[in-house]
Amino acid sequence: MRAADARSSIIREILKVTQRPEVISFAGGLPSPATFPVDALREAFGAVLQAAGPAALQYSATEGDDALRAWVAARETAKGIPTSPEQVLIVAGSQQGLDLIGKALIDTGSTVLVESPTYLGALQAFALFQPKFRELPIDAEGLQPAAIDAAAARDARFAYVMPNFQNPTGRTLSRERRAALADKARALDLWLVEDDPYGELWYRQAPPPGLRLFAPERTIRLGSFSKILSPGLRLGFVIAPQAFIDVLVRLKQATDLHTSTLAQRAAAHVVTSGLLESHLPQIRARYAAQCEVMLEALRANFPREARWTQPDGGMFVWVELPAGVDATRLLDAAIARNVAFVPGAAFYANAPRANTLRLSFVTVPPERIRAGVAILGELLRERVADAVKA
Repeated sequence: MRAADARSSIIREILKVTQRPEVISFAGGLPSPATFPVDALREAFGAVLQAAGPAALQYSATEGDDALRAWVAARETAKGIPTSPEQVLIVAGSQQGLDLIGKALIDTGSTVLVESPTYLGALQAFALFQPKFRELPIDAEGLQPAAIDAAAARDARFAYVMPNFQNPTGRTLSRERRAALADKARALDLWLVEDDPYGELWYRQAPPPGLRLFAPERTIRLGSFSKILSPGLRLGFVIAPQAFIDVLVRLKQATDLHTSTLAQRAAAHVVTSGLLESHLPQIRARYAAQCEVMLEALRANFPREARWTQPDGGMFVWVELPAGVDATRLLDAAIARNVAFVPGAAFYANAPRANTLRLSFVTVPPERIRAGVAILGELLRERVADAVKA
């Protein structure tokens, strides 16, 4: 039974521990509550209810609110990727988009290509449909397109890729590799599922154009309002060729009929007001500053044998520990010292690496980042010393 195979998220289990106020948590991939535009959303909900209360509280179209779909399409088009509202489906968070894509494309035993490591939530969503995961290597420039040859793509339904500030590594796929990946998709008749919840969270310069620029006919793109407005709205979107959107619409009708009418209209009110032009730079500046604090703390406290990424945006730093150091065991010791993180093994589909971990910095004030990393560094140095003695 699929229900029996559904696995709990280790992140959600760790977050139960981090509810204690004394715990310094680098575990959750949660946006900072300080970035939520509470006043703008309060005004938006009020304005929507006052102007069109009955309609905003009624059932609505499965495809989504017309104004919100038009805004998503216009924003994509402004980035140089022509998009029509008919190519946009509004979903209840991008996680629902992953579920619908899994329903549409995965049969039991079919193959799904994923980065190694990759987003845990995608593995959970796809695993319910019982595919075979085939892992693809990544390096400092992201996914290596050269690894996708005819043998790797054999029987593959799609390749799942996070090109911008990837969760969990924070890495970004270079423009050259995006173009090469698009060429591979065409040559091998392969769908690309482009998951981009973090693309707006760049620090110094915007990332390269999305995969749809290079292969619009082969790309299914997911986006989210969770990181730019609020995850509590539960709003995301899927952009794809209209024929594929029509398939997802039918699947969504069997799932929840439609995404919240009121939430969609309030979000449309906010984004069409021009708020993001001032709001997004504030989020970027905050996250960039906190990322730099974490990187400085890692340089000051972690042993030289450890390695970590230097993200240009997003919410995560990925750490590779010395061989023989088990991050899960390190977590037990860290929690005893009131520090939490996510062991990296959870982000691998097939061959987990125990000596890796993910650190999220956006919800932790600078002084607590420094204190938490200092504790982790002390614990890690102890384990490196023990490994040398052994």
